Amino acid sequence: MLRLRPYRKSDAEEIISWIGDERIFRFWCADRFDHYPIKSDDLNGQYESSEGCEDVYHFTAYDESGIAGHINIRFPDKDDLDTVRFGYVILNDKMRGQGLGKEMVILAARYAFDIMKAKRITIGVFEENAAALNCYLKAGFEDTGIVEEYSIGDETWKCLELEMKHP
Repeated sequence: MLRLRPYRKSDAEEIISWIGDERIFRFWCADRFDHYPIKSDDLNGQYESSEGCEDVYHFTAYDESGIAGHINIRFPDKDDLDTVRFGYVILNDKMRGQGLGKEMVILAARYAFDIMKAKRITIGVFEENAAALNCYLKAGFEDTGIVEEYSIGDETWKCLELEMKHP
């Protein structure tokens, strides 16, 4: 059974170890870091220095075998407390294909709706990241039709905007 707990600085090393190559890295963080690979200090430093970091909640998902995933929930607009955004979603690569990503996203959605009192959750996912897109759709997100383009290396990736509304 998967559970969420607050992120700890000591989780960073494990989380970044799941990033096997730069493509996976960019799926995970888009352009939020200016270099690859990153170290645990880079991740912790970004979390500590982020503008408005008091409005970002970092979570670690775990089960009896250890750390399974990571997800952030933030208020993208300080004047809109009805909408939260998920980000930095990643699952331990050894645990993929078991439905744990979906389970983690559903747990985070429950937290957002029940504890944070959100009415709407948004998330961006690269069209090229079929596994994540499938996971989010299975967890209850719907495609809004909004697409943003990112330049990743020498490619242009389409980022699909998804949303989930309070049931």
